[in-house]
Amino acid sequence: METTFIGLVGDVDPDVVAHRAIGRALWLANLSLGRMVEAVWIATPDAAADPAGSLADIDAVWCVPGSPYRSMEGALAAIRLARERGLPFLGTCGGFQHALVEIARNVAGVEGADHAESSPGADRLVVTGLACPLVEVPGTVALAEGSRIRAAYGAAETTEEYHCSFGFNPAFRPVLEAAGVRFTAFDSDGGVRALELPDHPFFVATLFQPERAALHHRTPPLVRAFVQAAVSARRSVAAA
Repeated sequence: METTFIGLVGDVDPDVVAHRAIGRALWLANLSLGRMVEAVWIATPDAAADPAGSLADIDAVWCVPGSPYRSMEGALAAIRLARERGLPFLGTCGGFQHALVEIARNVAGVEGADHAESSPGADRLVVTGLACPLVEVPGTVALAEGSRIRAAYGAAETTEEYHCSFGFNPAFRPVLEAAGVRFTAFDSDGGVRALELPDHPFFVATLFQPERAALHHRTPPLVRAFVQAAVSARRSVAAA
């Protein structure tokens, strides 16, 4: 059986709960799909030094939690490559935040778009501190009708876990929506919790950490959908 390679862009740390969950989440997705998927960790400095080279043999990109990354530019470069090349992309927590920055800079034309964690004094903070940090707390999330994320869950809402102190600055919602972003998950107060690029084969990012379901012996539906997209993308390339 052919192996599909998932690039995990981030700086691996066994003390990060999400990093421990990711391997199990992919394993459970493999079991449910009957596919062979291998995870390859790609450190953010390596992605910064040679984005194309570090992702040369990768079928899909998952920008994982664990920010601030050792190289923010490496994370952004990997996200941009996945977006421009049509590689299936999943971003969770820090991956969601940096997808916002990358799209704001390179698609929406927001010059100087930045992240409050790494550049608190920047003028255009697309990612800002949350009024109430979401650290080790669960929350109910409403999923937009017709979205990929709702299709993955097969439900109108889900309860997910977080470990973050930063989120989307809603002042930039109009400009990002005009650039093609669709926001597809929301908390009870209407706060954005996920985004998608409808014109991309599979580009989904969430502020919550769906991979944590694997620590409760459940296959994360969104990870399963991402893996299925990666397998399908590899098949398409092989058939071309």
